Amino acid sequence: MAKAAARTRSPDPRTPAAPKPPEVELIFDVEQRSPEWDQLRIGIPTASWFSVILARGKDGGESVERSRYMRRLAGEILTGEKAEETYRSKAMDRGTAMEPEARAHYERTRLVDLQQLGFARRLLPSGRYVGCSPDSLVGDRKVLEIKTMMPELLIELWDKGARGFPAEHRAQCQGTLWLLDRDVCDLLIFYRGMPGAPHFVVERDDVYIRELSEQVQVFDWELNKMVQRIRAMGGP
Repeated sequence: MAKAAARTRSPDPRTPAAPKPPEVELIFDVEQRSPEWDQLRIGIPTASWFSVILARGKDGGESVERSRYMRRLAGEILTGEKAEETYRSKAMDRGTAMEPEARAHYERTRLVDLQQLGFARRLLPSGRYVGCSPDSLVGDRKVLEIKTMMPELLIELWDKGARGFPAEHRAQCQGTLWLLDRDVCDLLIFYRGMPGAPHFVVERDDVYIRELSEQVQVFDWELNKMVQRIRAMGGP
């Protein structure tokens, strides 16, 4: 007797489909720079590195920094462990130490209440995530980013006035607006003891964000291919 062909059973329409993960997830109950925060960020490109993802080498090809960052994230995905920081500057330590004072300065001078966020992640079309850790949320449509700057550089920035926006922070500010679906990023440049702190209002730039998101998705695709390639080298 001929064997009956196997048939694929259609899903029962009465069975509810599994809920889709939210496109944007805000995580408040994790403290930044904690071990739990590190775990959330394993293998995920984050907004503070977007300028590196956009960077190009001198000949127009991939930059050394972008390649290094991709290998770092690939290593995290393969091991399940957050990569240790091989370099931490005094500026980074200074920023961490002064951040609470900068946040208090912003609240006091602008008469607003800030909401601290541990981590946010956005689902890409690939099903993988990209994330950010803004310094604070301001209301429903704004985000705050804080940078510290040495006094002599801060004075130079003041002298430049409105033309002094630090362009090196553009990718992070616009990337954070993209990831959080917000409209405005306030960039505060702060240093303890200085008589004031320059403040730049960064409006959402959808043209730039479109290009940025495309480049981040290319990076995500290349990162996934790198992980697959290295896993295949391990054999069966």
